[in-house]
Amino acid sequence: MTDGTTGPRIGLVVNPVAGLGGRVGLKGSDGAEVQQRARTLGARPVATARAELMLRHLGALAPRSTLLTAAGPMGADAARAAGLDATVVHRPAGPDTTAADTRAAVRALVAAGAGLLLFCGGDGTARDVLDALHALHALDPLGPEPGPPVLGIPAGVKMHSAVFAVHPRAAAEVAAAWAGGGVRLASAEVVDRDEAALRAGRVSARLHGWLTVPVLPARVQQRKTGGSATDPEALGGIAAEVAERVGPGGLLALGPGGTTHAVATALGAADACLSGVDVLRLRPGGTARVVIRDARADQLLALPAAPWIALSPIGGQGFLLGRGNQQFTPELLRATGRERLLVLATEAKLAALAGRPLLLDTGDPELDDALSGHVRVITGRHSSAVYHLTT
Repeated sequence: MTDGTTGPRIGLVVNPVAGLGGRVGLKGSDGAEVQQRARTLGARPVATARAELMLRHLGALAPRSTLLTAAGPMGADAARAAGLDATVVHRPAGPDTTAADTRAAVRALVAAGAGLLLFCGGDGTARDVLDALHALHALDPLGPEPGPPVLGIPAGVKMHSAVFAVHPRAAAEVAAAWAGGGVRLASAEVVDRDEAALRAGRVSARLHGWLTVPVLPARVQQRKTGGSATDPEALGGIAAEVAERVGPGGLLALGPGGTTHAVATALGAADACLSGVDVLRLRPGGTARVVIRDARADQLLALPAAPWIALSPIGGQGFLLGRGNQQFTPELLRATGRERLLVLATEAKLAALAGRPLLLDTGDPELDDALSGHVRVITGRHSSAVYHLTT
């Protein structure tokens, strides 16, 4: 990429603490107290590596573009690691960056003429970008979309908003298409959940506004939708099928979500949490009990035997791995193997995807490629469907 004097100008801001709470089961990374707790539990930053992965692909796809960014961990570190030239247009106030630093960086990138604004983070970072752009234009956050188009490089825990690419490599593809003038623009919602409520077992999400995003088919994610109507018979059948696959005495690591929680309840483990990862021990007779509630990644890796993993895709988005379940690390997924990965969904939930594939974004590109392909989805007792799984 060029040194800042020629080519389409692409701005990048990285939230260095995005995703910090994912592997340690904190449901998010908002706030200094949560970030410190995550570090105490052994969490490591992931955002710079995610931005670097995107930039390596963008440098190959759009070499004539100009990269504008913020200093240090807010962008320049990722550019340096990717071997790209970048023009620094903002320096954070101190080593510990905050939401105010993100907003200030956005303002600086717009002032420097960024025609496309890339941000690396999660839903909280998307809110900061939204607030900064609307403040620049003195607009109502729920009113018309301001300023340059925006695209999120997914690095947070949740990412329910529709402003993110499905994968860092996909973000590079979309940005390169924008630089070449071959992409359409569309409005996308910025939605964020209340992390404190989520940690207490309550799901509370709110629409914060809209941003303009460049869109390539299947490369920009859909917004999360609410769960489809419950089907007790189908969910009971799915639970029975899972119990048969795992067998008495087997360990089952159950991902978050309404479908998996309903399956846990059908297995007699109603105390499983809705928004975290639980480890169940299967009993004779097709029931189960919770042995670890709201497990962290290190607890899953320390299990005495490789567990079965049961996941259900996020409604509307289709994400199976990499959105709200980062406790399932690449290390664990390699240890368990693809044969122990159970995908659960009612037929209604699959139908709501309207033919779009299931998605994964484990943080390990090689593992993503290895897991991609066709996967069998358990839809009921002795009932399944074959679906495509991809990045």
